[in-house]
Amino acid sequence: MKWVLIIIGILVIIVGAIWLLQGANVLPYGGMAGHRRWIVIGALLDIVGIVLIVVGSRLRRARKA
Repeated sequence: MKWVLIIIGILVIIVGAIWLLQGANVLPYGGMAGHRRWIVIGALLDIVGIVLIVVGSRLRRARKA
C-alpha cells in the first residue's frame, strides 16, 4: 500500500503540473491554455499529490504475528 500511494502521488503531481502550466499558457496545447481555473486545479492536484507521497512514506509495514 505504501508504494501505491507514492506512485499515485507522483502521477497526480505530474498531471497537476501539466494542467498548471497549461493554465498559465506555458504549455499552450488544448482548450485549457490561458484559463486561471486550470492553474487553481493544477495547484490543488499538486498539493494532493504531495499529501499522498507524505502519507505513503510515513506508513509502516504491518508486522506478521
